Amino acid sequence: MIAGQATAKYVRTSAQKAGLVLALIRGGDVNQALSALQFSRKKIARDIEKVLRSAIANAQQKPGFSGDVERLYVSACYADQGPSQKRVRPAPMGRAYRVVKRTAHLTVAVAERPEKKAAPAPVEAARGAGAAEPKAPRARKSTKTGGATAAKKK
Repeated sequence: MIAGQATAKYVRTSAQKAGLVLALIRGGDVNQALSALQFSRKKIARDIEKVLRSAIANAQQKPGFSGDVERLYVSACYADQGPSQKRVRPAPMGRAYRVVKRTAHLTVAVAERPEKKAAPAPVEAARGAGAAEPKAPRARKSTKTGGATAAKKK
């Protein structure tokens, strides 16, 4: 199984905001993920799209790749918290507010789905026309009357 991975470090967004968009593409096909990112209204989707395209290119460069991009899917994607920049903003009466400008490390991994093998023939078809009759439904016990024995006594 061929896999490729790409990471973008120090992206100027919070890991929580990036995680919302990454949840949209996790586990899906590569083409569906690219179209979801293209039409997403979130600003971080553009950066994630670049990372995804890089991961696809990394997978294509590996020896043994089948050449079929349609078989690739997003096997893992996550956003780790990067270093935060601390800034000071003036506040009333000589005070100061701290502004934290967060960064994130975006990681996207793609993998190739295994080829689908031909499924074996169903068991019913192998038995032919002489298949057994379906079983009759079992009698249900009544909880109010004390079970099946109480129902028979009446």
